Amino acid sequence: MAFISVIISLTAFLTYTFGNPISKRQDVRIPLNRVTTAGLIVALGIIYGDIGTSPLYVFNAIINDHKIDEHLIIGSLSCIIWTITLQTTVKYVWLVLRADNRGEGGTFALYALVRRQKKWLVIPAMIGGAALLADGIITPPISVTSAVEGLKEIRYFKNIEQYVVYIVLVILAMFFFLQQFGTASIGKFFGPLMFIWFSMLAVLGIIHISDDFSVFKAFSPHYAFEFLRTYPSALFLLGAVFLCTTGAEALYSDLGHCGRDNIRISWIFVKSCLVLNYLGQGASLLKNHSGLVIDEAVKAQYGINAFYDLMPEWFIIIGVVIATSAAVIASQAMISGSFTLISEAMRLNLWPKLKIRYPSEERGQLFIPSLNLLMFLGCVGVVLYFRTSSRMEAAYGLAIIVTMLMTTVLFSNYLISRRVNKAYIWIFLIGYTIIESLFLYALMQKFTHGGYITLLIGGIMFMVMYAWFRARKIKNRYVEFVRLDHYIPKIQELSNDRSVPKYSTHLVYLTSAYNPKEIEHKIIYSILSRKPKRADIYWLVHVDTLDEPYTMEYKVEHIIPNDIIRIDFRLGFRVEPRINLLFRKVVEDLVANKEVNIVSRYESLERGKVTGDFSFVVMEKYLSQDNDLPFLERLIMKFHFWLKEVSLSEERGFGLDASTVVIEKFPLIVSPVTNLKLKRIGE
Repeated sequence: MAFISVIISLTAFLTYTFGNPISKRQDVRIPLNRVTTAGLIVALGIIYGDIGTSPLYVFNAIINDHKIDEHLIIGSLSCIIWTITLQTTVKYVWLVLRADNRGEGGTFALYALVRRQKKWLVIPAMIGGAALLADGIITPPISVTSAVEGLKEIRYFKNIEQYVVYIVLVILAMFFFLQQFGTASIGKFFGPLMFIWFSMLAVLGIIHISDDFSVFKAFSPHYAFEFLRTYPSALFLLGAVFLCTTGAEALYSDLGHCGRDNIRISWIFVKSCLVLNYLGQGASLLKNHSGLVIDEAVKAQYGINAFYDLMPEWFIIIGVVIATSAAVIASQAMISGSFTLISEAMRLNLWPKLKIRYPSEERGQLFIPSLNLLMFLGCVGVVLYFRTSSRMEAAYGLAIIVTMLMTTVLFSNYLISRRVNKAYIWIFLIGYTIIESLFLYALMQKFTHGGYITLLIGGIMFMVMYAWFRARKIKNRYVEFVRLDHYIPKIQELSNDRSVPKYSTHLVYLTSAYNPKEIEHKIIYSILSRKPKRADIYWLVHVDTLDEPYTMEYKVEHIIPNDIIRIDFRLGFRVEPRINLLFRKVVEDLVANKEVNIVSRYESLERGKVTGDFSFVVMEKYLSQDNDLPFLERLIMKFHFWLKEVSLSEERGFGLDASTVVIEKFPLIVSPVTNLKLKRIGE
């Protein structure tokens, strides 16, 4: 009890210390933080699907193979109430939602806020992101399957079990198909349905609370402590209890879709409905099944389902339809969060470039076709492998607790950046590390029963992120920059040398050099040495990805007026880098300001004031055979270049028009062979 009081006191202090200034500043800049009826409805439709469908399977997982008695029901119910309170309400709704990056949330938005503090923070960010993606693949199958299995409670559908898998697959196929139309339309359509769902949860719970009023004792944390201390398999059951809060991380990831204040206010309604339903389930179990050991035989004989037993038989088919709709929304919360996560990872150079579509003009709405297909195939595989929701429970939750632990680490560093009192930071860090480590230990008990599936998926996702990040670091060690001013006379001489055929009127290179006085040696080599590229104007374009999500700025430096011009784009990590469009806009501004003349300098065309042609040169690397890399780095680089082949190309990733792009391949030699033993014989 004292520990909980400390956590809640810490929350109040943090809210007072750094909450209000953030709110005032963000409310001016982020319209989404204004509370509106439409915002609340969209929040219900997008945010709470995952956590809102937890009553479908949490108590079923708890009572499975256990004897129903007051110790089990009251103790586990107390754990559920305080898990939702500490994990979802205190940690995420009250605290973590304040760590918004200009209105955006999620693991990588949080990482973008703290990445300049310590370099190693990229590791928990990658682990958290990978685990959240893995959880996004298991959430749709378990939510939809749990809902559809309710049909078995109707006497006319007793033998429907063999068809459940096919019904689930059809629903998932329709759901993933709808993703291309964007979460704005889905949120507006499903928001009212989720209101009906939560209202139904509350009504069913209230009706059955009178079955046994002793369930109100669960509000005391004493029963949770006693349950964990004395119940024989309490730690194992803690893994089932954790399923009640798995949607908390998705809630934070979807911050940019609905706004912080809309989420907070709607959460009051959502939590009340959830708690009432759990209380009703507990009371119903104590009244109707006390003393029974719920094994497979008893389930088959009595048809026990903690959630659907709250419904009269005539209402079950209606309840299944509503539950299935809510399950689809549970999937939506994870999928939309996954799209947001991957888009942020790409901007932060932690994931290969993928095609992103923007289904609507509303902020935060995006669709990634390849990721959508990948997650659909993953969901189908999970359904076909596990087939029933009871088997999926073993695989569920393990990935998300890993994400929550990583969020604890990142948020602690965010508090450091906000100069919060170190004592409070340590209380938060140690307190939540202990709580989440207990959940991790409990969920690891299910590793061999299916937990390995989500860890396997998460491991693959992490491997992709790590290889992409690490390969970039390896390449950057050997990127050679040279002083641009050393080569300016040669470039000008080439530009005026009419004996060299003109390559293009305007030649544009993308450069990674942050210092405008420097340039990659490979670009100089491409212009002067490989095949001299004569042009009237050389443009150097640099794209800087910022920690803020929606910044769109540029600056221009005329290194040699009308000869060499550098443009620096400063784009937020959520802005699509459509360089072709942005570059054209900058050139139009420069022409309007009479800072540059883009008319062709061919005499016949110049008289007619015909605009010169533009060519973008994309330097595409390939791993040279002339490398002597250590074994691990060689594996990473090979994997990196394989990912480049299957992901979006450089020109498409930067939004360049293929008709104006020239691809120039050059070897990447990061570790040249030095000890080449070659012996000359004879004369």
